[in-house]
Amino acid sequence: MTETKPSSATRRGRIFPQIQWTEEKKQAKKTSQEEFYQRCKPIFDRVQPELIKTHYNWYMAVEPESREYFVDKDEMTAIKMSRQKHPNCPVFVFKINETGVAGTI
Repeated sequence: MTETKPSSATRRGRIFPQIQWTEEKKQAKKTSQEEFYQRCKPIFDRVQPELIKTHYNWYMAVEPESREYFVDKDEMTAIKMSRQKHPNCPVFVFKINETGVAGTI
């Protein structure tokens, strides 16, 4: 006598449901990110000419509230350095080069 196993449909795809954002929420997030960038950019612009000479293509994590920045060859290390001093503060990461960004679009 053979046992029959109950057949159950195998779920495929994402385990978590997709987040449905409204256009207003998407725009608010984009605006918030742009405002944060605009607070960090002047700090980068102030020190970039000096750092580009000695730390070209390194990473710089900027914490805008304290106006402090952390520089390292590795992006994650720069972020960790900022988190050690400012554990609950977000940072913006720049690459120390002519444009401040890594890669191309």
